[in-house]
Amino acid sequence: MTPTFPTGTILGYPRIGRRRELKRAVEAFWKHDIGVDELEQTAAGLRAATRDRLAALGLGRTDSSIPESFSFYDQVLDAAVTVGAIPERFADLISDDGTLDLAGYFTIARGEGDKAPLEMTKWFDSNYHYLVPEIGPSTQFRLASDRLVREVAEAKAAGYVTRPVVVGPVTLLLLSKAADGAPAGFAPLSTLEQLLPVYSDLLDRLAAAGAEWVQLDEPALVSESIETPRGEVLAAVQTAYGVLGADRPLGILVAAPYGSLDDALPVLEAAPIDAIALDLVKGAVPAGATTDKVLVGGVIDGHNIWRGDLASAFGKLEALRALSPHVSVATSTNLFHTPHDVEDEPDLSAQLKSWLAFADQKVAQVEILARGLRDGRDAIQSELAAASAALADRHQAAGVRDGAVRQRVAGLDDSAFTRSDYETRRAAQDAAFGLPALPTTTIGSFPQTGAIRKERARFTKGEIDQAEYEGFLEQEIRDVVELQERIGLDVLVHGEPERNDMVQYFAENLDGFAVTVNGWVQSYGSRATRPSILWGDVARPAPITVRWSTFTQSLTQKPVKGMLTGPVTILAWSFVRDDQPLGETANQVALALRDEIADLEAAGIGIIQVDEPALRELLPLKKRDQRAYLDWSVGSFKLATSGVVDATQIHTHLCYSEFGVVLDAIDRLDADVTSIESARSRGEVVPELKRSGFARGIGPGVYDIHSPRVPSEAEVQELLEAAVAAIPLRQVWVNPDCGLKTRGYDETVASLENVLAATRAVRAKL
Repeated sequence: MTPTFPTGTILGYPRIGRRRELKRAVEAFWKHDIGVDELEQTAAGLRAATRDRLAALGLGRTDSSIPESFSFYDQVLDAAVTVGAIPERFADLISDDGTLDLAGYFTIARGEGDKAPLEMTKWFDSNYHYLVPEIGPSTQFRLASDRLVREVAEAKAAGYVTRPVVVGPVTLLLLSKAADGAPAGFAPLSTLEQLLPVYSDLLDRLAAAGAEWVQLDEPALVSESIETPRGEVLAAVQTAYGVLGADRPLGILVAAPYGSLDDALPVLEAAPIDAIALDLVKGAVPAGATTDKVLVGGVIDGHNIWRGDLASAFGKLEALRALSPHVSVATSTNLFHTPHDVEDEPDLSAQLKSWLAFADQKVAQVEILARGLRDGRDAIQSELAAASAALADRHQAAGVRDGAVRQRVAGLDDSAFTRSDYETRRAAQDAAFGLPALPTTTIGSFPQTGAIRKERARFTKGEIDQAEYEGFLEQEIRDVVELQERIGLDVLVHGEPERNDMVQYFAENLDGFAVTVNGWVQSYGSRATRPSILWGDVARPAPITVRWSTFTQSLTQKPVKGMLTGPVTILAWSFVRDDQPLGETANQVALALRDEIADLEAAGIGIIQVDEPALRELLPLKKRDQRAYLDWSVGSFKLATSGVVDATQIHTHLCYSEFGVVLDAIDRLDADVTSIESARSRGEVVPELKRSGFARGIGPGVYDIHSPRVPSEAEVQELLEAAVAAIPLRQVWVNPDCGLKTRGYDETVASLENVLAATRAVRAKL
């Protein structure tokens, strides 16, 4: 008999630690400063602390309400390694007993020597990056890792019955790419029947270790951006859960975050599974037939940090009861998209904190609503009223609505979004800059060294004054300029030593934002960011970047790029107000950037890069919503950049996404030069650019900066020659995939020297 599902739960919890303990331990392991035993001990301590914290917040110790969702690096990589989907180039890392140790696991994630890592891309419409499994006809699935089983047993030994979380088989295959050597047209989903016995084996072992429920995450079922025909996806769901549910040793919860299940819901309702988790923040309460399955209502937003309307959330749960007698409450997504605890933020005002809910506060909200499901609405009336009062206070607070900002946005007309035609601009820019064929540049940032972080911390603490700090930054910029000139780059950058983060830096200088001290959120692997909080109307009170760009230009005769973060990316990498359409907020940010661009141009900066790496990230998963998004996102970029003269060259940058579906939007941005991630996918985007007829400057990345490995000159030359063969020479720029902030100087210098050597070799053949 299937155990009762808990009345309240969450779909996952932050795993990096409140003070990024996992990050520090993992990076120490990579540097060989600690061994595997110490790393495992740190991870076990974090898992134990998470269970204890969630129990203290109201989740049950023995009712499966606490998810077992830890990962050393990435949940998709975990699933791939668990089922033995390890590419052939890593075969020598597999031990004689068929398992992979942690060093091998990290090698697959990061690469080493001639072993390129797995490709990386965005996890649905979030800023999290997952690793893309490689699966081919020869992939031999097997249960190659029992790590999740051991973690369940670890919890059991500590007195907990937890719910293991693993990426479901359909999503795992839909997010995979065909391995090298696979025949044309091969689809990883075709291997489903070979994969399912391994998942069945895993479920058996999890049950034997003490698990009573398992959570299989199937977010791919809500996405219409998956290339596989929908009919094949639904057939795969029917097959997968017909097999896994037929003789299940434990309860199966299928979770489908980030949108509505739509036509996949009836398929899951007909499958022999026990519970379905619905995202009722992005999706609505479904209409249709009743079911005897547990419906888990994801009414607490796991993807943003606002306290929200608990009364409305409870109303959705009550509506679910019309469909099933078994209703539970949950977060809409895994909470690893949010920081740990708003009470850990000493610098936020009490008023702002009253509007917010980080992971711990969301667990508390789940507990409140679960109590309401058990005891009735009257039992939680005071909590519902408190949440409504906070929401009302937020809506009427000073700064949330600024009349001057709104009047300026309302007065915009078409001329604010339009530049001259590209050929006119190109002629003016060729005359202004006189760059060689295959001009070389970087994306903006240079390594953020320990020395930079130390001086920034000293300045923040008041240990040094502004003059001393700025003197330090000026010397860092001098060093970066000298390095770029020695290497031979054509268009230089200042390296951004003054910036802690490409979004937070601007948030600290714009009205309408707040920043956190401990609000860390995992971006990928050991990397974490602190998303800013966009709570009110946005304006720029003073210039932000002009001082550093003009100082840098004074050091060199070569052109220097001004560096800005674009409006869509500022929104995507912040926690954004949810009380008005995103497009309205984007235009407010765009006008602030337009003012900054005007000041840069007036100060003599002739090349200005406005980064939009998140353009693809925010693309809605439902096709019906995509056109409106692309219209306002493109519009906000053009609003920011269309006030310049023809000779000012506007660059943009996009990274780590699948670009095919947004190539038309990229073209409509009308940037003079677009740099784009391409190295880790081995130039996958280049044929798409050729087919699309993209006609402006384009820099397909030739150096993967998310890996510590140094690309060889030959490797870079191969990528560059492929680009030149497919794209008109006058359009091609040479650049890394992304900024160099996360890399060390030794690997950066070696990599850039190889990039320049390869560029000279290709130029010599022209």
